[in-house]
Amino acid sequence: MPVVSVGMPLGPGCSTCGYCGPLGERSSTETSFKKAGFIASQLSCRVYQKMIYRGWRRSGTYCYAPDLRRSCCPQYTIRLDAIAFKPSRSQRKIINRWNHFVMQGHKSEASNFLLLQGISSPPKPPKSEGNASKRDPPNFSLSTSIHAAESDFVSPNATARHKFKVTLEPSTYSEEKYALYLLYQREVHHDPYNTPEDFKRFLVKSPLINEPIPYTTSPPDHLPSQYGSFHQMYRLDGELIAVGVIDILPECVSSVYFMYDPKHEKYSLGKLSAIREASLAREIHDAGVITMSSLAMGFYIHSCQKMKYKGGYSPSYLADPEKFTWFPLADCIPQLEKFRYAAFVHPEHSLEGPQDPGEGPPVRVSEELLDEVMVIYSMQQGAISIIPINLSHQWNDEYNREEILSCVNALGDELAREIIFR
Repeated sequence: MPVVSVGMPLGPGCSTCGYCGPLGERSSTETSFKKAGFIASQLSCRVYQKMIYRGWRRSGTYCYAPDLRRSCCPQYTIRLDAIAFKPSRSQRKIINRWNHFVMQGHKSEASNFLLLQGISSPPKPPKSEGNASKRDPPNFSLSTSIHAAESDFVSPNATARHKFKVTLEPSTYSEEKYALYLLYQREVHHDPYNTPEDFKRFLVKSPLINEPIPYTTSPPDHLPSQYGSFHQMYRLDGELIAVGVIDILPECVSSVYFMYDPKHEKYSLGKLSAIREASLAREIHDAGVITMSSLAMGFYIHSCQKMKYKGGYSPSYLADPEKFTWFPLADCIPQLEKFRYAAFVHPEHSLEGPQDPGEGPPVRVSEELLDEVMVIYSMQQGAISIIPINLSHQWNDEYNREEILSCVNALGDELAREIIFR
């Protein structure tokens, strides 16, 4: 039986920008606008997939669509082609540095470890001729490299200095995860005030309903069996050192959030997690799910240095903020450099300068569409009755009507028909 998607519409809104400044410090004067939002009671993974590709994101059960024209730091939806992705030299170094640490430890640990093995010094690699060391490794495999130091993949004959294990589990609360979240927020974001409910609302609760993944082959044990919301748990010697919050959807793995123990900051775990999530998408694809092709990396913010790193994963694409068609990031850069707000399909719509252009003309939705957008009329003994939204009592209230119109407009015709409002 298909999953029914249900949500309560919310209208446009605004908040203090969290991306202004050279390092993305919060600004007390700049504003980030939202075209619309809604609180999702439940969503099918297929519907949320479509929402992401129309510029929506979720924070817990709250789903929102940024208003790029009005925001000081426009947020463009970015996706990485996980099938074509080949890590750059610097990205391979991140993988290798972490694997080396797990297998041999820090330099001091490695020296002691080798002495215990009866080896006085690390073996020197053979000399290469010419510039061979600068060339790509001939048989580099992302999935093989990303798992090389994990305890479940290490050869039984190999000896590792540390035990590293990565597992997927449902999006659930634990004191261990909450403690890591508190540490990360305090040390990295200088935000010490987070309750367990804050953590649950932000990174545990999800409207996505789990659905079976239709593999065409028997997948490896480490791959998920269902679409839905997950926590990717990173453990080093049994200690939880990082958690990747991700949604696994029919066409992409979607990055929601990543938190880590700052004592491992030098290993660039955030960048490593993006590579690992791209590999996860590729591995699901290779196990027979041909629709799985991308890593949805959230938002690319060209004016924020902390968010521009996403452009370092290639090939990446930005969604046009008006037509939601995809453009290679490299082709978008000239417009992003020139305009505060850049429209790629219609560059004449691009805007210079920081000024707010205003809300624009009133949102208009055709009566034909409103006849097909449904709202819950009643619920009795588990049975739901629905009616067209323009016949509901919410439609008679001017404020509620504006919220509905904003939400329907931001969702687009197809999605508006697929979500039942309440």
